Amino acid sequence: MLKRLFAIILLVVMAAFLVSGCGPSTAPGGEQDGNGEPAGEGEEIVIGTLYPHSGARAMLGEESWRGAELARQKWNEKGGINGKQIVFVNADIPDTGAATAEAERLISKEGLTVLVGSYASDLATAASEVTERYGVIYFEMGGIADGITERGFKWLFRSCPRASSFGIMGMQAAAELAPKALGKDVSELKVAVVFEDGPYGSAVGDYAKAEAERLGMQVVAFEPYSSDAADLSSLIERLKAAEPDVMSITSYLTDSILFAEQARELNFNVPMFIGNGGGHSMQDLADAIGDDIVGMMNADFTQFDVNFEYTPGLDEFLERYKNEYGGPPRSGHSLMNYYGALLLFEAIENAGGSLEPADVREGILALDIPEFSTATGLGADFNTETNDNARAWPTVMQWRKVDGEYKQLAVFPEELAVTEAELPMPPWGER
Repeated sequence: MLKRLFAIILLVVMAAFLVSGCGPSTAPGGEQDGNGEPAGEGEEIVIGTLYPHSGARAMLGEESWRGAELARQKWNEKGGINGKQIVFVNADIPDTGAATAEAERLISKEGLTVLVGSYASDLATAASEVTERYGVIYFEMGGIADGITERGFKWLFRSCPRASSFGIMGMQAAAELAPKALGKDVSELKVAVVFEDGPYGSAVGDYAKAEAERLGMQVVAFEPYSSDAADLSSLIERLKAAEPDVMSITSYLTDSILFAEQARELNFNVPMFIGNGGGHSMQDLADAIGDDIVGMMNADFTQFDVNFEYTPGLDEFLERYKNEYGGPPRSGHSLMNYYGALLLFEAIENAGGSLEPADVREGILALDIPEFSTATGLGADFNTETNDNARAWPTVMQWRKVDGEYKQLAVFPEELAVTEAELPMPPWGER
């Protein structure tokens, strides 16, 4: 099933490709890493990191960096790469201007040849323009917009899932789980696809629609909207009239709260509700709408209530995170960057410890890690048209209330599931 997921994405990407042709900051002068360790030339593996540690995106930027940092600590504990300790030179990139400037500085001033980041798709796009121009490696571990890797770049790689895979995985979960629960054939399922009209939402929405149609479902609504909208009632009334069995929705936090509140007011119920990351992943949504979140599903980066048998090393990650930061992870971004950084370190080891871009590139392409053998459950294979990871895909979770706490429990794919999906979703007021 998962191989088929990436094959579907790859076919569309190849067609488009043919047509288109408070966190640590770098010390003064970039001479120290985030832990105050000297970055001596030739004695360490020095890598630049680009994350937003300040500004509006600081929380998830910092959370992403924490995962990479835990991976660095883990690898150094076992002796580093060919006996050399890994050192980070950290840069704060709160916006695209900073992403461009800091990538330029890390390369031209610090002499670095391998950079990682960044959490946000626009930041990854800006930084990788610079790295490609200089011919150095940029390894993206959190930005999901499909377009990041559709520019024909040689030195850019991405370890995390693409936005399109979120829409696809959600529809595959619907085709697998909804028929039995709702007593309908796949061909009878009516699907509504709703999405914020920016690059993120549009990519997910387009692929969700295409996958629903490929699977034989009926797309009865395809509704873009502005994430800045103050009123979604007319949209919800149209959805209510369409009477979908399944809804795929892609939102940020503020609009996900607004949609839930107004859907309740207008008594719009849908048997299977699937968010696609963004606001539907965040504890803030649960805090805002309370029990109304129970039953909602969400396709996103691997979270933490999953089958540990198929995510070896996840328990170690959670323990490391708690010991280092004093509590549980704040999102799946830390885990995804932990996994990505470990892949990069293995690739550099494959390259004999060389940081020459051509050697690191070959090391990345040599990675062949099967699915369900890492802490995320994802594998690694970068031999694709776009340098994306062919073994990266999202997990579908369902929000539940467990011992008074709202949690996301994995329900799809089967290997990662810790419980069966509860469908249909109860109406408002019965959750």
